[in-house]
Amino acid sequence: MQNWTGVLHLDAEDRKGKTVAKKVYFQGAYKVMRPIYHDESGQACYYILNPGGGYLDGDRYQIKISLDKQARLTLTTQSATKIYKTPNTHAYQETEINLKEGSYLEYIPDPLIGYRNARYKQKNVIYMEKGAKLLYSDIITPGWSPDGERFSYDMLQLFNEIYMENELVVYDHIKLNPVLQNMEELGLMEGYSHLGSMIVIDEKADKNLLDRLYQSIDTNSKDYKVGMSSLQVTGFTIRVLANTTQMIERIFSDFHHIISQELFNKTPSFLRKY
Repeated sequence: MQNWTGVLHLDAEDRKGKTVAKKVYFQGAYKVMRPIYHDESGQACYYILNPGGGYLDGDRYQIKISLDKQARLTLTTQSATKIYKTPNTHAYQETEINLKEGSYLEYIPDPLIGYRNARYKQKNVIYMEKGAKLLYSDIITPGWSPDGERFSYDMLQLFNEIYMENELVVYDHIKLNPVLQNMEELGLMEGYSHLGSMIVIDEKADKNLLDRLYQSIDTNSKDYKVGMSSLQVTGFTIRVLANTTQMIERIFSDFHHIISQELFNKTPSFLRKY
């Protein structure tokens, strides 16, 4: 595809225990802040900015991220991704990520908000070498509607493909299409309005860690539903249904703390956005 609305390419490497950029390139409606180091671990944090304020009809975005061996990176956004009315052509974003042996990526974008008559497709393709580590999350949120309708967007579609040593090990496809689907049905939103997903891949992310996460939630709560599944490789995926962004963010934050303590013996950094 050509004629991108925004492009971001970021290659990072480890230099004496500190992750630094080898290449940073952005153009159009994408910018990236200078890296922040929240602690002494050497892990870099980059914030993606969209000066345009939201995705409009026909907008197309491309992200490419590459981490060399032992590089450690947190990638997040400065604010929510807002998808506005797309009367002619859906908005589109594609991300390609390459993780070398021993590297670690936390990809934690802010929520995706679909407003009235929004159509959006997103595709993440992640290539991992054995020994690489990944924590990815996303949250789908309905935008404000003047008549209070919970699902006023037309279609939000998210693909995740993850390859380990060039073998497809995770294929995750979410398609929310209120125009054609009854969103309240079993197997869709089941009475909730917000959907969160998390994928963790690490050689230490075993069943014991998944059990710890499960024990941290209130299984009797009516405020949310949580589902957890092991993957073909050592790791797991999590789904959360709730009625507020804040509820899913709180659950994911609790999970993130447990995961970071178990896998890296550290506390995750606070990604303040103000």
